[in-house]
Amino acid sequence: MKWSKRARRIALGVVIGILASVTLLVLFIGPLVQSMMTPSTAFAATTPPPPPDYADPATWSALPERVDSADRAPTGATAIDQASAEVDVFYLHPTSYVANQWNGPTDDAALNEATDRVATGIQASAFNGCCAIYAPRYRQANGTAFYNPSADGDQAIALAYDDVRRAFAAFNAKRGPGRPFLLAGHSQGSILGERLLREEIAGKPLRNQLVAAYLIGGRVTVDGLREGAPDIPLCRAADDLHCVVSWTARSPTYAPTSFELSYPDGRERACTNPLSWQLDGAPVPAEKNLGAVFLETDDHAPRPGFADARCDKGTLLVSQVGNTPRDLPSRILDHVMGDGNYHPIEFQIFFMSLRQNAIDRSTAFLAARKRQPQ
Repeated sequence: MKWSKRARRIALGVVIGILASVTLLVLFIGPLVQSMMTPSTAFAATTPPPPPDYADPATWSALPERVDSADRAPTGATAIDQASAEVDVFYLHPTSYVANQWNGPTDDAALNEATDRVATGIQASAFNGCCAIYAPRYRQANGTAFYNPSADGDQAIALAYDDVRRAFAAFNAKRGPGRPFLLAGHSQGSILGERLLREEIAGKPLRNQLVAAYLIGGRVTVDGLREGAPDIPLCRAADDLHCVVSWTARSPTYAPTSFELSYPDGRERACTNPLSWQLDGAPVPAEKNLGAVFLETDDHAPRPGFADARCDKGTLLVSQVGNTPRDLPSRILDHVMGDGNYHPIEFQIFFMSLRQNAIDRSTAFLAARKRQPQ
């Protein structure tokens, strides 16, 4: 087929137009997403979504008595029979709401499906080797409240926390007194979970029932724990109890973007190495990683040796990482978050190590309880 000069010019123009459009999209996708997410009205001028009633099973993303996304397990691993589990977990999902209201609803079917699929199903499921899983839905705050703090954003966060606090009360009432539990969360869920730790667990009888708190991808600081939860320190070993595990994973070359969570100035960030469960800066090679797991894909097999890890100035640095399976929306998210920002996959790349540690700590807690005089 022989093209005319005019046809070649048209085809070249189309190609150039496509390339220009893609280039503009890559350059401006971050500001575009930020603009689309930012609420256009003050918090006081809005009507929040109706509060969830935690007596209604529909307001929970996961419950131990039903089949749900938290029951998924990696290939070759077995989920515990949650009806006979001796330990519970209260899991708080990260931000899955990306619209422009200050708080997301809990009765939106599409949003709930997204939460179940990209949060509960790939994070809370890490704890089904040890525990009965409770995962409430809550009126999550708009993401801008965390990376662009404001008075309006603070009110949105307070509304989300009020749901979490009520869900935690329902969790404790439902499961009965005295049972040990894990507190777990990611990103927004970890931020709300840390406040719950300070206000509802530290210094109270529930502290002695707390196996450990896994507050990953939040903004836990050493001083913040010392001041707000002095009886719940950072975990320093793989079998420590009544303590906190926390990390934020980045590459050594990561350059922060406008989507980075804000931390209190001058405070040392907490960093637990999930390959050693220690706080020091000693690098741990990828060979110690029990396996990354990507339950959001069709391949649920663990991938041992997927990533290394070392703590450095409060950040978990990942220098070696395997090929991460990502669909198009996830790749757009990765681009927006910044190259080398492993925040979206902080659970997945250490999944099997996290799963085993939750089992080990739960086993250690139950053994210690049996040794206590009756």
